[in-house]
Amino acid sequence: MEVRSWTRIGLAAVAAAGATQVALAQVSTLVALEPTQRKDGLMVSRPGLESNLKALLGQTVTVASTEDLTDTMRATRSGAHDIFIAPPQVVASALAHGYELIGSTEAQEEYVLVGRPHMNKPADLKAGRIYLPQQDSIYTYLARGMLTAHGLSFKDLRQVHYVREPQAGLTALDMGMAEATVIRKRDWEAWLQNNPGKARALAQSGPVPGGFSVAVKKDLPAEQRARLAKWFGTSATTCGLKNVASHSDAAQYERVAQLGTFTPNALPGARLVTAAEVQKLVAEGAVVVDTRTEKEFKARRLPTARFVPYVEKSLKDVAYDAAVDDFSGLKALDPSRPTVFLCNGAECWKSYKASKAALAAGFGKVYWFRGGVPEWEKAGLALAKGGA
Repeated sequence: MEVRSWTRIGLAAVAAAGATQVALAQVSTLVALEPTQRKDGLMVSRPGLESNLKALLGQTVTVASTEDLTDTMRATRSGAHDIFIAPPQVVASALAHGYELIGSTEAQEEYVLVGRPHMNKPADLKAGRIYLPQQDSIYTYLARGMLTAHGLSFKDLRQVHYVREPQAGLTALDMGMAEATVIRKRDWEAWLQNNPGKARALAQSGPVPGGFSVAVKKDLPAEQRARLAKWFGTSATTCGLKNVASHSDAAQYERVAQLGTFTPNALPGARLVTAAEVQKLVAEGAVVVDTRTEKEFKARRLPTARFVPYVEKSLKDVAYDAAVDDFSGLKALDPSRPTVFLCNGAECWKSYKASKAALAAGFGKVYWFRGGVPEWEKAGLALAKGGA
């Protein structure tokens, strides 16, 4: 019995080891190219990457390349590859789906939303045309984020035209074929020197990682991930890829992932307030309305908050369809009293939409606490928990 038992254990161990070897028999790598990275992409040697990574990991490595960013974004969500060498928005998506960051090959970049000379602010682009490179390019991500921050959606534009080359947007502006485009700040500054007065900067993005970024699947053994991090940081140049800086700021990738999903920075008709201002309003008798789910409300809430959920089915977009949402609880509130609406922070649209609904219903004093519960908690203010 004892011999058979150990035999079964031994066979099971061999089978498990065999399964692991099969599972890790091939490491898949994808190099994805932004429109402006085509030249750098051509410098990367696929055979060189395959042979170097094969020697590093001791197993077969396949390397593919693509300029189809939409398909690449799907691949990050499905875990189709073990390693992504790609633009920051691709790696930002991968980090949210089981990957860890190694770093980026270039210093951070900033981008500029550029409009025609007669325009003064992003709101002037309403019903206009914008030229952007590829639907899932970093340019499009940043364009969406900058427009949203100023209360605009792609749906507010007459046309979103996608092209292959970023510089084509500036040419389209110059020829009167578009009202706006997004371009890297350094490219914009160089173009402006040769074309003074032909366009105007309307908004500027925050910093995002430059060049290629690298992410590896967390399912790979820790030893392999460590080897990969060291190799990409010291030896990637042997394959035509710049070495990766391991100190890349992961928070920048989080911001990239959130672009276009964050609420605007302002809401006409409502006053944007901070945690300290909410405290003062409460002391003066304002009603605080928590628009989150009941579960969230009971888990933690502002002590004086009233639970009035905004049931959201519409898009997280300034051009959302309020008709598909349910905010029937608004009818129970007094439109003559100062009212503060909140939810789960800048990325939560419920309080933004609730504030708009209150304004449409004739509320005289609407306050939007955009930072919501996270800002209140970060300020060190007390939260209530448990049953309402």
